[in-house]
Amino acid sequence: MFDNLSGRLDSVFKKLKGHGKLSEKNIEEGLREVRMALLEADVHYRVAKQFIRDVKERALGQEVMKSLTPGQQVVKIVRDELTGLMGSEHQELNLAGPKPVSLMLVGLQGSGKTTTAGKLAVYLRKKGEKPFLVPADVYRPAAIEQLKKLGQQLDVPVFPSETGMDPVEICRLARTAAQKEGCNTLLLDTAGRLHVDEELMQELVRIRDQVRPSDILLVADAMTGQDAVNIAKTFDDTLDLGGVILSKTDGDARGGAALSIKSVTGKPVKFIGVGEKSNQLEAFHPDRMASGILGMGDVLSLIEKAQDAVDEEKAAELEKKLRKNQFTLEDFRDQMVQIRKMGSLSDLIGMIPGMNKVKQLKNLEVDEKELVRIEAIINSMTPYERSHHNIINGSRRKRIAGGSGTKVQDVNRLLKNYTQVMKMIKKLNKGGMRGFGRGMLPF
Repeated sequence: MFDNLSGRLDSVFKKLKGHGKLSEKNIEEGLREVRMALLEADVHYRVAKQFIRDVKERALGQEVMKSLTPGQQVVKIVRDELTGLMGSEHQELNLAGPKPVSLMLVGLQGSGKTTTAGKLAVYLRKKGEKPFLVPADVYRPAAIEQLKKLGQQLDVPVFPSETGMDPVEICRLARTAAQKEGCNTLLLDTAGRLHVDEELMQELVRIRDQVRPSDILLVADAMTGQDAVNIAKTFDDTLDLGGVILSKTDGDARGGAALSIKSVTGKPVKFIGVGEKSNQLEAFHPDRMASGILGMGDVLSLIEKAQDAVDEEKAAELEKKLRKNQFTLEDFRDQMVQIRKMGSLSDLIGMIPGMNKVKQLKNLEVDEKELVRIEAIINSMTPYERSHHNIINGSRRKRIAGGSGTKVQDVNRLLKNYTQVMKMIKKLNKGGMRGFGRGMLPF
């Protein structure tokens, strides 16, 4: 989402760092370029203007002018101000109140409310909550069916709404149904329109007044840029939003909405949708986002993804196998599966500090299908072949390739990579296993 902005800011800061001392002219020229970069990223012009004013005030002060590394100090100031611009710290969902509590999702048609409702259900379940999905968009039968299907896939109960029912009545009845199901959190998927109109707003007000939700969340399409900010302001004026969820940030979004919403509406971005899968909803952390924009990586999010993906028991078992050089192709496959759970390889690389500045990685196109191929190849092997790779001769390789829908060359490449990893493990074992993180391989 912030690739272009990151690239522009990086070139600005390279120039500033090239000066041993910074003059007022140097700083003003640099900040003029920063302002242009923000406007090109579709940041609201008033937000960009105030941001530059705040940075300039600090940059012309003692902390930069007297610093031994003035360029670095300016970067730090920009990072601090970016963090403040986006809300300083992550704002969690408001789940206070008598159970079951209600979370009301609002937004325009096509913003991704229904998909987001499913993602939120997965997020809440990880937090130990018991979610209950409520289709309250009675004007689009497809929306009701979509949420019912999502509920089945995710094993989350769904209220049996039907077209023709009153949305307010649906939300009222759903509360009783949730109590019977033993659920403590209702996710209300309300109707949207192609544009904001009085009828839509009045219906949402009626639902809000009847249900008294603990949190009202606007789902806004990040790709609409400043339109998302204007929509957020309109919904907030009528409903008093608790926060915003930016959907489709993995698309062609420039990031302006994420940087502007808090300043314009006073309401925080709480989550961002980073893909279509049910687990691709991430908590929005302003400090981590600011670091990512400035190419400093996001190690905390990377660690959290690893913790979510790694099974502790399997990790302990794998550690023992590694120490005894008993790492099989089946273990190799399990590692691939865990890495895939963590998300896109391109995104993971981007979370490592400094990686966006490595020329070979900057425009790297990661073939995500390679991990799928590896898994398919290993699945086509017999259990004995996975444990004893040395017996896999030419005819076996041909059979494995045919069974996995790949080529013999793909099988050969996998076995070559595997043997190289085994050599690395033996070397590490001779020198001690300090090089290994718990359960994750160094490749």
